[in-house]
Amino acid sequence: MRRRTFSEADFHRREFLKAAASITALPVLGSQVHGVVRRRLAFADDPFSLGVTSGDPTPDGFVIQTRLAPRPTEGGGMPAANVEVNYEIATDETMKTVVKRGRTVATPQLGHSVHVELRGLKPNRWYWYRFTAGDAQSRIGRARTTPWNLVLPRELNFAFVSCQHYEYGLFTGFEHMAKEKLDLVVHLGDYIYEYAGADGRIRKHTGPEITTLDHYRNRYGQYQADPQLQAAHAHCPWLVTWDDHEFDNDYATFHSEEPGVKAVEFMKRRANAYQAYYEHMPLRRSSFPSGPFMQLYRRVRFGRLADFAILDTRQHRTPQANGNGLKPLAGEALSPKATILGGKQEAWLRRKWLESKAEWNVMAQQVLMARVDRLPGPPEGFPMDKWAGYEVCRQRVMQSLADLKVPNPVVLTGDIHSNWVCDLPLDYEKPDKTVIGTEFVCTSISSG
Repeated sequence: MRRRTFSEADFHRREFLKAAASITALPVLGSQVHGVVRRRLAFADDPFSLGVTSGDPTPDGFVIQTRLAPRPTEGGGMPAANVEVNYEIATDETMKTVVKRGRTVATPQLGHSVHVELRGLKPNRWYWYRFTAGDAQSRIGRARTTPWNLVLPRELNFAFVSCQHYEYGLFTGFEHMAKEKLDLVVHLGDYIYEYAGADGRIRKHTGPEITTLDHYRNRYGQYQADPQLQAAHAHCPWLVTWDDHEFDNDYATFHSEEPGVKAVEFMKRRANAYQAYYEHMPLRRSSFPSGPFMQLYRRVRFGRLADFAILDTRQHRTPQANGNGLKPLAGEALSPKATILGGKQEAWLRRKWLESKAEWNVMAQQVLMARVDRLPGPPEGFPMDKWAGYEVCRQRVMQSLADLKVPNPVVLTGDIHSNWVCDLPLDYEKPDKTVIGTEFVCTSISSG
């Protein structure tokens, strides 16, 4: 399938920006609550059917999130009204020693999801939390604060995961994670898949290929109703980022993999996907989407032991080089204009490394960074959707790590449904003598 060249992409970028501006102007995501707030509701079905989750911990707090959805694959099943949601934070799993209480409002504009940013808690300790709405109460979740940024803890235990296609298997890996001694789970994307349901698989997606906001909400509802996934979410805080299937396969910034997609339709769909992602993830207000744009790259520190850069390699990249697929390292793949991070994110990453005092510096991101020839060849076949299609950008990142003498760089990767461990050399002509860091690639939860 033919992809746009860089010159064509520059032309179409203006078209997509105009479309995006019109979408951003729509009053879809108001930050203020208007109208009556309902406090006394009797639910026929459990409104906490999607469980609870926490994320992005700091030394004095974390985010807790849930979404009220008694019928999660049928539009949620909530009334078109604001609903009061109460929360409690305790220092024990029986919730007897409550140290913080509060209330928030679940609005229909955000699918009756709530995100509470907690502050004022003690560092480096575990807490338990739950929500109440009307006559219903959620399960109890467990979350933790991090050590102070200059404190060096003895250890950090975390799992990193990606690619959980509902139709291809059960989420057994999450069941095991919920039994492990984990401080964090890092999710590297492909949390949902956008495809229509297909017969003959282990499970089946409900509905068509998802494009509307209701479609995306229903798909998240189907995935998050899974008890194994819910157990892992309730077990410890998550650090989340997306890849492509949370929106559309192999998209790049303003560019669909499908030819002839109109700018306005593409950006409307992207806005729907981004809003639904925010609604279902434990993200801070700083990641609140503005139409088809969302600030997702960010930093999370675990004392002086680990400094996580959570990256976004989809929203800001240029189109895949040389028409995508497996291609030699030539042409657009070697262009200085090709970027997988975008200029702002790349500059932010370098500034973060300049400031870092951590012993381990972790890049949590989506696609293979190591240069790997996937064809027996000749010719060579490097995947243009990965960092190999953005070779100059990859080289700049590696050079920054070398110039700044960043301690112990580690890259966490998902996407390719297989386990890899790769050296990351500065110079692939001298791979044994110029290793800068190490890349760990996890297999999928269930994707084939």
